[in-house]
Amino acid sequence: MADPKEDSFLDDPEALEAEMDAALEEEELDESDPLALELDALRSERDELKDRLLRTLAESENVRKRADRDRREAEHYGGTRLARDLLPVYDNLQRALEAANKEENEVASAVIEGVELTLRELLNVFSKHGVTPIAPQNGDVFNPQEHEAMFEAPVPGTKAGEIIQVMTVGFMLHDRLLRPAQVGVSSTPAS
Repeated sequence: MADPKEDSFLDDPEALEAEMDAALEEEELDESDPLALELDALRSERDELKDRLLRTLAESENVRKRADRDRREAEHYGGTRLARDLLPVYDNLQRALEAANKEENEVASAVIEGVELTLRELLNVFSKHGVTPIAPQNGDVFNPQEHEAMFEAPVPGTKAGEIIQVMTVGFMLHDRLLRPAQVGVSSTPAS
């Protein structure tokens, strides 16, 4: 029949270790005894191996966490270069729509409609992959985290730091800036 004390040691190895240490101390072996010396050497080796095991487990857990974080970042931000390369396509489609005047709208309405649909589809693909436009308006406050000041000019009726012109739209990839919006900013108006 199994001893219930042995079963508890299987469940708790630290209790077994403490029990063994207590039993050995009770025997009060002589220091000159070769068994006592061997036992002390085995204890120190056990403690060293236990310490190395704990350090190895901690290191492997850190590696796992780092790999998981890197995988998530690759999923979110892996398309950064492709998205940056597509931004000039957006700019050119936008310029094409702005360049078409009313006469051309009537003559080439199908072409202009195709450009509008292409631009809309590009924005849908951007949105699907976490790319969102930063489209400031005239009068918005300049934010250096999202905007790039291309020039500064005193404009009557404005406050210093207000956007007075938007040259290009900026874009964010999730929570990272992909490209800042290029804007003109009002300086202190001349009196």
